[in-house]
Amino acid sequence: MIDYVDDYLFDGEYILVAEDGENLKSQKNNICNFVTGKFWVNNHAHILNAANGHDTKYLYYKLSLVNFKNYVTGSAQPKLTKDNLNSIVLHIHKDIEQQKIAAVLSALDAKIACNQRINAELEAMAKALYDYWFVQFDFPDAHGKPYQSSGGKMVYNATLKREIPEGWEALQLADVISRSGTGLNPRENFQLGNGSNYYVTIKNVTNGRITLDDKCDKIDDEALKIIDRRSQLQVGDVLFTSIEPVGVTYLIQEKPENWNINESVFTLRPDYKMTTSEHLFCLLSSSEMKVFTKNSSTGSIHKGIRHGVLKTYPLAYGGKELIDGFSVVVKPMLKQMDVLEKENQQLGQLRDWLLPLLMNGQVTVA
Repeated sequence: MIDYVDDYLFDGEYILVAEDGENLKSQKNNICNFVTGKFWVNNHAHILNAANGHDTKYLYYKLSLVNFKNYVTGSAQPKLTKDNLNSIVLHIHKDIEQQKIAAVLSALDAKIACNQRINAELEAMAKALYDYWFVQFDFPDAHGKPYQSSGGKMVYNATLKREIPEGWEALQLADVISRSGTGLNPRENFQLGNGSNYYVTIKNVTNGRITLDDKCDKIDDEALKIIDRRSQLQVGDVLFTSIEPVGVTYLIQEKPENWNINESVFTLRPDYKMTTSEHLFCLLSSSEMKVFTKNSSTGSIHKGIRHGVLKTYPLAYGGKELIDGFSVVVKPMLKQMDVLEKENQQLGQLRDWLLPLLMNGQVTVA
């Protein structure tokens, strides 16, 4: 999480290296970050930049290959001291080669960042449109004007405890889905760590995407079949995390081939006579749903929500024709987000494959 301040300590290209924290124990996540521009840093990070004649971006990529666990002291509160950081020996390229290598790797990172910005805008547009049509009730009326703002008749609904457009009705989530299910816990069913398929848990579902990488548990083909008999994942289903963080969503747009879910991830299928995948995804991702799940979650250690409770979520329903019109607009946005996310995963894999080859001289930049 990034906070903002009125002043800055640094301006330019720098590398931030974590001084302490949980990531130092396992180093599952890269503890180095490249930053540029004006910023302020707290006292939990080392701030580095390259000496004259060297490239700061190159140094960042070089440090991202270092196993810092060998330089961390303390078990209860692991710490990377300044002296230990300075003791790390780096075998580096000549100046011009540093710039070439940094240019290749940073070009890949720049494209990934660009795609992420596009996806953030598309996500915001889809959420705003859902809110505009189904929360503010300013969907296009018969004349193409925003319904409520143009004086469309509103009627108080006692179930929803609010006014909704005339002709709409109060339903529950159960009324617009045809199936809800989950994946499977290993227990006596199968073993983790075998095979090359991905076992998706709540930690792998983030911001409308599934992250399939080396941090994801693996399962073999037989386990994949066992889980699929329970989850029955299909294109158009929406994944929904059932324990903290509750309510993180993902719309399945391609049939899963090499992954499936555990029991903490719900799968919800639209009743296509009542709604669409796009509408259901936006509904489950909405701010109203987040408030509902927060208020309805239970548990002393890990708060979560049950299928039965989730299905009672109340919603204003204006008919399939209106929902179809909404999906015509939103579907290309969600599809483009999925395309760019998959492209980013490929770009990230390419960068991670190239990085050690470039640094150890197996690959050179012409």
